[in-house]
Amino acid sequence: MTLANHEAAAIADRFLTARRSAAGLAAYPGVMPSSLDEAYAIQDAAIVAWNRPIIGWKVGRVPPTLVQQLGIERLAGPIFSSRAAQSNGSDSEMPVFDKGFAAAEAEFLLRIGRAPDPAQTEFTLEQAAELIDAVHVGIEVASSPLRSINDLGPVAVVSDFGNNNGLVVGAAIPNWSTSSFEEWTVTTLIDGAEVGTGRASAFPEGALGSARFLFELMAQRGISLEPGQWISSGAVTGVHDAHPGQAVEAHFNRGLSVRCRLLAARPE
Repeated sequence: MTLANHEAAAIADRFLTARRSAAGLAAYPGVMPSSLDEAYAIQDAAIVAWNRPIIGWKVGRVPPTLVQQLGIERLAGPIFSSRAAQSNGSDSEMPVFDKGFAAAEAEFLLRIGRAPDPAQTEFTLEQAAELIDAVHVGIEVASSPLRSINDLGPVAVVSDFGNNNGLVVGAAIPNWSTSSFEEWTVTTLIDGAEVGTGRASAFPEGALGSARFLFELMAQRGISLEPGQWISSGAVTGVHDAHPGQAVEAHFNRGLSVRCRLLAARPE
C-alpha cells in the first residue's frame, strides 16, 4: 500500500504537534512508511508545515543490516536551529524531549560555501569538497517525541526531521582540507564519563561522503541548498542516549572541543 499525500500530511502534523507541545509519542503516529521515499514525503510535508528557516542538514548512517534492503547507506533530515559553542568553556544549553528520545553525537560540521547546481545529480568526492568552505567541530542534538524512533529504524527517523533537534557549532578546523581531520580520533563524554570513540574515516567515503550523499539526495528531491548551511556529517563516536540535565563533551584533535548541557524542551 502506498502512503497517500493526506496520510503523509497527517503523520507530519502529529509529529509537529508533539514537538510544539514537548509531548511524547508512545507509538508511531500513523501507518509506518513502507519505503524511504514515503518517509521523505512525510518529512517534506513537515518542512512545509513547520515553516522555519533550515540552517543545515543532518546526515545519518543506515544500519549495515538494512543497507541492502533499503539500497542506500545514509539518510538525511533538516536542522532548524543551532547555537555557537561558548568560547569561555561553559555549556551551551540545548533542548531535548524528555518524554521521547534524546541523544548527543560528536560530529564534523561542513559548511556549504557554494550552492550545488540543482541540475547536477551525481558528484565525485572532489566536486563535493569544492563546494565546502569550512569544517567545524560540533555536536548534533538528536531528539524526537517518539521514544522508539531509532528502534523503529530509518523510515521512522526520516519521518521526524531525521531525529534532529539542533546543532552546537564549535571552532573551525584550520586548513581543514589538508588537516586529515577524517583520521582524527574523536571522543564523547557524558557527565565526564567516556561513552565512545571513533573516526570519520570509518564512514563509507568519510565525512565528505556525507556531503556528496546530501548533494545528490537534494537534487533528487528538488530541494535547493544555500551557502552558509551546515552539513552534520554523522555520529563519529556513535549515538549515545542522554537525558535532560546531563553535560555532553566532544573532544577532537588539536585541542578542539565542544560542550553542551541538555535541558527538557518546553511547550511553545
